[in-house]
Amino acid sequence: MNVDQQYQSNKTLTFVLYVMYIAAIFSAGILALIALIINYAKRSSVRGTIFETHFAWQIRTVWWYVLWNILACIPLFAYLATVDSFTYTDDMAIALASLGLTTWGAVVVVSFIWIIYRGIKGLIVLNENRAI
Repeated sequence: MNVDQQYQSNKTLTFVLYVMYIAAIFSAGILALIALIINYAKRSSVRGTIFETHFAWQIRTVWWYVLWNILACIPLFAYLATVDSFTYTDDMAIALASLGLTTWGAVVVVSFIWIIYRGIKGLIVLNENRAI
């Protein structure tokens, strides 16, 4: 395969991976897992090219997303662990439950927006044939 074909092949793959990461929010993360595996499997073949930075960008995006969602689950699990121990007439319990659910929901929404932002930014930079 000549250099131009290899470049175009890597560009197409990188583009597809960005689209998979964006679409992953609609597939319960399954597409992100597949894209992450492809990123790691093909990482050595893009070493030394502009696509290496895109792959690193994509991989870091996924791991930060996972970390944020794990941390967001802490108040959610705290809520779930205490939901049986109070009555719904207890104002403090209701406030804590609301806080746990709101925190979790806010982090999930913000992380979805963040994934979309990182995907679109990556696609724009990729379209300009630049490293990110």
